[in-house]
Amino acid sequence: QVQLVESGGGSVQAGGSLSLSCAVSGFTFSMRCMAWFRRAPGKEREVVATVNPGGTSPSYADSVKGRFTISRDNARKTMYLQMDNLKPEDTAMYFCAGAVTAGGICGLTRNFGYWGQGTQVTVSS
Repeated sequence: QVQLVESGGGSVQAGGSLSLSCAVSGFTFSMRCMAWFRRAPGKEREVVATVNPGGTSPSYADSVKGRFTISRDNARKTMYLQMDNLKPEDTAMYFCAGAVTAGGICGLTRNFGYWGQGTQVTVSS
C-alpha cells in the first residue's frame, strides 16, 4: 500500500522558517521523481519544487526560488522542504507527491500519481 505522510506544517510570522517532511512507503522511493505542491484558498494547486531520484537536480517554481530548498534522504525514504523567509502568500496546504513510474524527466511539468494528505502552512504578516 502506497503511503505518503507529510508533517511539519504550522503557523509562522512572515520572515520565519518551517521545515516539511514527507515519509514514503509502498513504492521504490529511491527511483522516483518526487515533488511538493501547494493549494492556497481559492486557487489552483501548483507545483512548488521537484527533485530527481538522486537528489542532485532540484527544480523550483519562480515564486519560491531562493527561499525554499527541496531535498531527499533515500535511505530514510523521506523528502523534505525547507522554507525560509516565508511570506503571507505562501499560506497553503502543502502536499508531497511521487511519480508512479521510474525514469523520465523530473521537472516542474512532470505528472504525479501518488499523493499525501497534506499539511497546512499559515504565514501571518
